Amino acid sequence: MTSSEIRKKFLNFFKNKQHKIVASAPMVIKNDPTLMFTNAGMNQFKDYFLGNQEVAYPRVTDTQKCLRVSGKHNDLEEVGHDTYHHTMFEMLGNWSFGDYFKLEAIEWAWELLTVEFKLPKDRLYVSVFEGDPSENLAFDQEAFDIWKKLVPEERIINGNKKDNFWEMGESGPCGPCSEIHIDLRSDEEIQQIPGKDLVNNDHPLVVEIWNLVFMQYNRLADGSLKNLPAKHVDTGMGFERLCMAIQGKKSNYDTDVFTPLLDELGAVSGKKYGKLLKEDIAFRVIVDHIRAIALSVSDGQLPSNNKAGYVIRRILRRAVRYGYTFLDLKEPFLYKLVKILAKQFEEVFPELIAQQDLVEKVIKEEETAFLRTLENGLKRLEAIKADLSRKKETVISGAVAFELYDTYGFPLDLTALIARENGLSIDEAGFQQEMARQKDRSKSAAKMETGDWEIVQEGADVEFIGYEQLEAEAKILRYRNVKSKNKNQVQLVLDRTPFYAESGGQVGDTGVLKVGEESIKVLDTKKENDLIVHLVDKVPQDLKASVIASIDIERRNKITYNHSATHLLHAALRQVLGDHVQQKGSLVSDKILRFDFSHFSKMTDKEILKVEKMVNEKIRQNIIKQEDRNVPIEEAKAKGAQALFGEKYGDFVRVITFDSDYSVELCGGVHVPATGNIGLFKIVAESSVAAGIRRIEAYTAEKAEDYILEQENTLKEVNDLLKNPADLKIAVEQLIKEKAALQKALEKEQSKSSGQLKEDLIKKATLINGVNVIIDSIQLPNAEALKKLSFELKNEINPLFAVLACDIEGKPQISVVVSEELTTSGNLNAGNIVRDLAKNIQGGGGGQAFFATAGGKKLEGLPDVVKQANEMIKDIL
Repeated sequence: MTSSEIRKKFLNFFKNKQHKIVASAPMVIKNDPTLMFTNAGMNQFKDYFLGNQEVAYPRVTDTQKCLRVSGKHNDLEEVGHDTYHHTMFEMLGNWSFGDYFKLEAIEWAWELLTVEFKLPKDRLYVSVFEGDPSENLAFDQEAFDIWKKLVPEERIINGNKKDNFWEMGESGPCGPCSEIHIDLRSDEEIQQIPGKDLVNNDHPLVVEIWNLVFMQYNRLADGSLKNLPAKHVDTGMGFERLCMAIQGKKSNYDTDVFTPLLDELGAVSGKKYGKLLKEDIAFRVIVDHIRAIALSVSDGQLPSNNKAGYVIRRILRRAVRYGYTFLDLKEPFLYKLVKILAKQFEEVFPELIAQQDLVEKVIKEEETAFLRTLENGLKRLEAIKADLSRKKETVISGAVAFELYDTYGFPLDLTALIARENGLSIDEAGFQQEMARQKDRSKSAAKMETGDWEIVQEGADVEFIGYEQLEAEAKILRYRNVKSKNKNQVQLVLDRTPFYAESGGQVGDTGVLKVGEESIKVLDTKKENDLIVHLVDKVPQDLKASVIASIDIERRNKITYNHSATHLLHAALRQVLGDHVQQKGSLVSDKILRFDFSHFSKMTDKEILKVEKMVNEKIRQNIIKQEDRNVPIEEAKAKGAQALFGEKYGDFVRVITFDSDYSVELCGGVHVPATGNIGLFKIVAESSVAAGIRRIEAYTAEKAEDYILEQENTLKEVNDLLKNPADLKIAVEQLIKEKAALQKALEKEQSKSSGQLKEDLIKKATLINGVNVIIDSIQLPNAEALKKLSFELKNEINPLFAVLACDIEGKPQISVVVSEELTTSGNLNAGNIVRDLAKNIQGGGGGQAFFATAGGKKLEGLPDVVKQANEMIKDIL
């Protein structure tokens, strides 16, 4: 069977067992503070287990795209070095929400594997939870008894808490599990060592393929376990490993999941997979990582410098490093694999092929940028090697190795490899200490201490009534204390609320909760899975009392102006630029409208004006909002409703329409009753976010009016300054021409002056032990002139050591110049010297070994710079 046939067979098997086939959730999680990425198939069903959401279907099945590169489940460093760990992988699963339990889950799993997929029974082992007295957890006798009817007892293994008690993270739903392992070794190997002895011992051919989790508990923040409202089944089978077993391969990478990518990479690199160890690791790293990168970008997560975006960037850079070092790929290459991947996933994850051009452009730009950084890192490594050679040392310090890792993206193994080639070693213990310090800093910055929910009144359903009502009577269901960055906050959940929780780019509402005579500020409203969480400044004194929840109406109105204008803008962009325009993110607040969209070039002034005029025309038409709720999603899409890639939509959706021939979008946000309420729309900025992603920022209503009035006032002031010329534009152009001519004349005079200064400095040069030394105080008009003078001296005098203490229009600046031969043969380093001298002017700076500059605040410290430099050079030379 092909991998595609295997996936279909799995889903259809459970469909025939009355399971609903559901779509995969996006890999990047948006409304769960406990997780950054979807790391297991059950993530999207977490609220069903906790009882926070009503179950739509008691039985479901799917294939979920998962990413395990952070937190509790982090497989990144193993990827490539073995043949069965992955960053992105598919998790095939079947679930029961309070319906069937252990009996059906175990019997169906055995039927599917041995009857449908025809895997040999004598190659399969199963495990059951042995219990854990420290948590008062008993041996899973029920699972053992069921398995004993299906497999010989000697093939049933008792597993400890690490292997057979599944937990999603530090807190959340969990429970005992039964794993199914398969032994793919040869008959000869099996005769030597039985497979039972290799289960859960990281053998590449004795691997777990399916985990049947019996969800019974909720792990609380204090570490204790609490029974869930109902018992559930959560199973997860690694698709890639299943394909290896069914296709009779010895590695996941030998299956048709990966071979098309390996073949393409072979064609790109001119090398062949399966020949040499180091090259093979690079092949595996690259074809694994491109799956994680491409699917993340298609889900709307761009590489960046923080949070989920930083993780994706790290994965991409790891792939590029391996290609650069081991496959000699010095130009962007990852993006070339996207077309193969898009075709492979066309039927199961169609969002990738729908955005193939965009994904390729984003990846190519990231590769290009990192390859430049990589070149700089190699140059830095050359300087480190030269420095060690001069000092007659052979160990790269942990701090320096960490600098290469943190600044230039060099993994420790790459630095170690280059070090060994040059007869050097690395202080690995020191590197690990630096790494630990960084992790501690990160944890401290992001640490949030969240207490467990205190239940005030029973009730799982939370009703949002904010589309119709701005005030409502409610009751408190639960609350908890949260400590983040040394600030204490309280989170409340109400049974019904008019407060909109931050979602889909729209910020959360603020307002007031009145509890009896007490008035409590709502500082923000967030979503946690399907709970609407109110962030307030204190716990109400009477938690059982009735609550009057009132949102800040004026702020809400401004948000609705911006949100509805976003829809009008999206439609206008598609009409002006083309149907390729897709929303890639937004921020809708009371202050600004920010809209990110796919487009491959900077918008012209003409295009911006055309879009702006179209939106304002729709505002003047005062189009009545049409809101349709509980529309079947396929029906909504058939009507042309725009959906946002990376969002998880249910079977029924809310559709907002402003003219069915203009703007139809799936949206859960708040909107104006008619477009006329927006008043005015004004674009204030258009810029680039990433390759193929543009951003528009705009104002509406009063903010737009104030902005235009401010621009008009500025124009009037300029007009007055120029004495009301007949044509303001011509007058300004003339001023610019005159300024340019005067600047040119001034630079000519300054060049003459600088030339004379250079000659004077050359005459002042003194010879100390064969080195020409120039140390003096000077005056120049700007920093560029100082740099130019420094390099002219360096080019005309050799060997040279120069320190120029410069007064630039009342601001101190220092330039240090050292001939290259002195940086390697002596102990002169311009960067180190300038940092030391800069203390005299209360400043700082740096640069390269041969040229460095520093600025400061204390002009009167320049004579001290000259004095210290003279003393320093006498000591050195």
